[in-house]
Amino acid sequence: MIRETGLAMKQLKIRKDRTPGVLRKLAKAETDARMARRLLAIANALGGMSRAAAAASAGMDRQTLRDWVIRYNAHGVAGLCDRWSGGRPPLLTAEEQAELLDVVLAGTDPEKDGFSAFTRDDLVVVAEKRFGKSMHATSMGRLLRRLGLSRQKARPSHPLKDPAAAAAFKKSPASAEKTSAYA
Repeated sequence: MIRETGLAMKQLKIRKDRTPGVLRKLAKAETDARMARRLLAIANALGGMSRAAAAASAGMDRQTLRDWVIRYNAHGVAGLCDRWSGGRPPLLTAEEQAELLDVVLAGTDPEKDGFSAFTRDDLVVVAEKRFGKSMHATSMGRLLRRLGLSRQKARPSHPLKDPAAAAAFKKSPASAEKTSAYA
């Protein structure tokens, strides 16, 4: 729909519980630069500057300033802060993450599992079997990092290793004078 020329849009009122000077002081003290710009834009509009000029001075569009004025009118200064959504929910619930952490800390059984230490791919298979949820190995690595685990793992030990044979195999000279060329 095309508007007739000469007709102005109904102007949005800004609440006046704070003066433009108070809003500028709040903007100066604000650590969040985005919120400070919003406060300054509203202070400029409240101080008599045109909406387009006030929006341009804060680096935003006139429509964006209108949206922030609506939030300021409804919620005050607290309405000008960003409302970040929680994002995508985690694939595994907190209980499943705790169970996965227990599995990792318990370690593997080489005879039963066929390997001596978990890799991310192994844990992806464990998650599919236990929880019925599929994920990429990279996502599993991020999850393990969030659970406080690192990529380092203990050096594997052969299950049939004989400590007595290993000690007998080690060469331990009787004295350094007998075996050293420099003695």
